[in-house]
Amino acid sequence: MTTALARSPRAMLSTLQRDPRDLWPEHARKLYDHLVGIYGEDDVLPTLAATWIAHQRSDNTRRAYARGFKVFEEFAREHGTHPMAVKFALADAFRLWLEQTQTWVRVKGGLRGEMVRAGKPYSDASRANALSSASSFFSYWDKVSDDGVKNPFDAVQRPVIDPDFSATPGYTEQEWAKLVVTARDHHRVAAYRKRAYALLLMLYTCCLRIDSLLNARVEDLGYDQGHHVLLLEKVKGGGRKKKPIPPVAWDALQDYLGGRTEGWLFCTVSGGRLDEPAVWRLLQALAKRAGLPPRGPHGVKGDAVTHALAKPDARPDKVQRWADHKDSRTTQRYNRRKELLDDSPGYSLGADVASTLAHGET
Repeated sequence: MTTALARSPRAMLSTLQRDPRDLWPEHARKLYDHLVGIYGEDDVLPTLAATWIAHQRSDNTRRAYARGFKVFEEFAREHGTHPMAVKFALADAFRLWLEQTQTWVRVKGGLRGEMVRAGKPYSDASRANALSSASSFFSYWDKVSDDGVKNPFDAVQRPVIDPDFSATPGYTEQEWAKLVVTARDHHRVAAYRKRAYALLLMLYTCCLRIDSLLNARVEDLGYDQGHHVLLLEKVKGGGRKKKPIPPVAWDALQDYLGGRTEGWLFCTVSGGRLDEPAVWRLLQALAKRAGLPPRGPHGVKGDAVTHALAKPDARPDKVQRWADHKDSRTTQRYNRRKELLDDSPGYSLGADVASTLAHGET
């Protein structure tokens, strides 16, 4: 490699008055530390991979790409190849490896952090993420390289992902009400109960992505033209947007904040930012207690859009803006899922068969 990036990162950084790594977002720093532990600081990979992650606009993309790249790096290392030296043949073998390899799971009764490859094979979405992550890394390297780099993943086939399908179970409005009541009443510690109740109502009634809500601060709350609002940074596309907060969610939020005027909107007991895994665990526990199918925070927005579109006076254009969708087709996908289930002709046929069987007619 003859590019500037092929020189020692330590040598390059030593010429700067301040270390730019201090500005890296969380997932870039974590990936850097992970790769340095394997390849050392003098290898170009940790710095290049971290700057690639930092280059991504949204925290969600940075997290997904860092996770997918770790899978690719592990594969390359196990096959005795530096990730930056991978060519098409090995890149295509990575695709096949993802289809056949079991995922890592914790060892029950094992040591803390002990893992074993005994889980289900990678899902279509996980395989697509790992391949897209590796491809994005090489595309970024090509852009910042003086000599240009051939992307070995350009010709690698990706899993076909149906944008209209979601494995996440949808809740009816009645089930959602049951989940919210459970959140309001389930925990004996008032602070946790108030936080769960407010968080669910904010996600649902404001149609928010979980990462947007968790990155919000109390200082982002405001008042505009008779509305309580939350000023959010858009996760996709950049920019800021005011989200009106319905009264039921505002009252729950104020009860949870208890007069607090600064810091993360949803925080831990110590004041740190509440993270997404904690919300996953919360929703899983609430669903179990409410007797509902398990779900994650990303399914909340889908339910909100679906329920809003099902209202008799629903206007798809308003729902689209509320959901922060640039393309109306994204919004309508939620609507079609509901119609495919509730309006299935099979229900009518089944009712006719049941009636015939009940009356003994032939």
